[in-house]
Amino acid sequence: MEELKIEKIKEGTVIDHIPKGNAINVIKILGICSDSSASIGINVPSSRMGSKDIIKIEGRSLSATEIAKLSMVAPKATINQIRNYKVEIKSNVDLPERVIGIVRCINTRCITRAMEPIKSEFYIVASEPMTIRCIYCEIEMNGNMIHDNII
Repeated sequence: MEELKIEKIKEGTVIDHIPKGNAINVIKILGICSDSSASIGINVPSSRMGSKDIIKIEGRSLSATEIAKLSMVAPKATINQIRNYKVEIKSNVDLPERVIGIVRCINTRCITRAMEPIKSEFYIVASEPMTIRCIYCEIEMNGNMIHDNII
């Protein structure tokens, strides 16, 4: 059987150890297809995870805000900064204690959804499965509720 591989990138970012099936959510959340060349591996064999997704983005680094958004979808992902085809910096996605201004509360009566200039703020309740709780209205969100409401 012929094996297909994703080519190395010269400069950019590799997001590895994305839970299988979540690469498309990461692409959507980070807006990757609109401004960068990217390669996506879905359901790739992994000794650590069984199978995983991986994204290689040519010519782009992730901002702190983008990493915070990524933590909502792939809290155990690794980010590799590539320079001249080699990993220059390797880091894990850190799950923050609070998520501020990253996810919109689904409660339409929450003060963060009113015309008040208040950013949404959530506590992390659990990472597996990802569950967050609004500090204002105390509604809990998980899974696709979180993915669909990342700002």
